Amino acid sequence: MTADILEDYNRRFPMLVDVSERLERHLSDLLLPRPRVDRITARAKSPERFLAKAQKESVEGGVKYANPQYEIQDQIGARITVFYLPDTVEVQNEISKYFKFIEVQQKAPSSESEFGYFGLHFILKMPSDVVPDEYEDDIPEFFELQIKTLFQHAWSEAHHDLGYKSLRDLHSDEQRKVAFTAAQAWGADAIFAELSKSLVYHDNDP
Repeated sequence: MTADILEDYNRRFPMLVDVSERLERHLSDLLLPRPRVDRITARAKSPERFLAKAQKESVEGGVKYANPQYEIQDQIGARITVFYLPDTVEVQNEISKYFKFIEVQQKAPSSESEFGYFGLHFILKMPSDVVPDEYEDDIPEFFELQIKTLFQHAWSEAHHDLGYKSLRDLHSDEQRKVAFTAAQAWGADAIFAELSKSLVYHDNDP
């Protein structure tokens, strides 16, 4: 079963890469003329990460995804990085004009006294004009989109490297240091958002 899942994904992977590049260009055409959009990227999930996700167990036991090709929604993922928190709202509003929203999540720590990962995550319908006809049966209907500020993106990338790729588990003092950096990133975003409203946006902007 595992070998079959990986073999099928490896067969589809070049198509996923091609569509992710087309999607990146499509999003760039729509959004890069806007101010304070720093970067737009899209990527296909690597075969190794897809297989790891496909093998996840559900809370009830057994595999979480009975049909990974159709159920895993982030085989293609895109990210839009913006300058300030108000820009995330502006970009979300712009995206809503062109894409069908399937799911919207505001990622944040579970408690107001905690600091950690923040970001807007969406599951969107894949636009048909970025999928060549010959790929139609092999490309998922949906893709994941993240909208983050520069600080959210920088912190999550560093945290992913330290937390998921580290050579060992972090001890308590190291975890406190990571939490401290999360609080600093959150604070910087809050301060820049406040400053931007009077220094960057017009009176009728957010």
